[in-house]
Amino acid sequence: MEPRDIVLSGICGALYAVAGILIYNLLPITAPGIGVVRFWPSLVIPAVFAVLFGPKVGGIGGALGIFVSDTLIHNDPLLSLTVGVTSNFIGFYLIGLISRKTINWKKTVEISSVVVVLLSLTMGYVLLIFVSVNAMILFLSLVIATYLVTVLVGFKWPTWRSYGLGSMVGLGVASTIIGIGVWVYSHVFLLPAKVSATSNLPISTAAVWFIWTFATEIPFLITLGPPILKACYKAFPSLAPKPET
Repeated sequence: MEPRDIVLSGICGALYAVAGILIYNLLPITAPGIGVVRFWPSLVIPAVFAVLFGPKVGGIGGALGIFVSDTLIHNDPLLSLTVGVTSNFIGFYLIGLISRKTINWKKTVEISSVVVVLLSLTMGYVLLIFVSVNAMILFLSLVIATYLVTVLVGFKWPTWRSYGLGSMVGLGVASTIIGIGVWVYSHVFLLPAKVSATSNLPISTAAVWFIWTFATEIPFLITLGPPILKACYKAFPSLAPKPET
């Protein structure tokens, strides 16, 4: 990495950590019933950095920021290193990477349609068997609504096709890592006392964490990302990324 990227990653991480801590102090909301995973609209900060300055800057900045905020909020650096840092780096890296690509929209819609159907069938079945019918309905509604909004944005505002797809893929992967990762962690260690202090949680909690993370964060990526990026491009035209095929 160039010195510029290192500095930008540090700035991104600092802003992300401060914003996350402030929001949590004002709105200490966590996943209903099982806690641990927080309400986190501050994720738009590393997402914007990933698009403006590249996937590495967004990924590293997100990883640094979540580690600092996690450690200060729930005082469990190991949980943050194994789940928070991993999910944030991969998620924001994917957002930055995909956002800078030229998307063949027809093929993307076709492939993503197949993925959405497969995801709906597998996760829907798991939720129906291990959680409840309401959880399954909530998950299916979330997936279908997000997919339709992303496709609508792609057709109506072609400029943001790549960003919308990147947000859906990046957050989807990150949410999966968080859901499964925290569940596995609960079978090896005790979850942080400040937010949960539980262990050996059932597999259904992984699905709940996935739904919670994706459902509460995708609206901020889709609604806040484009106007912030548009303002940055207008103020600093040189920041506008050149699409790669």
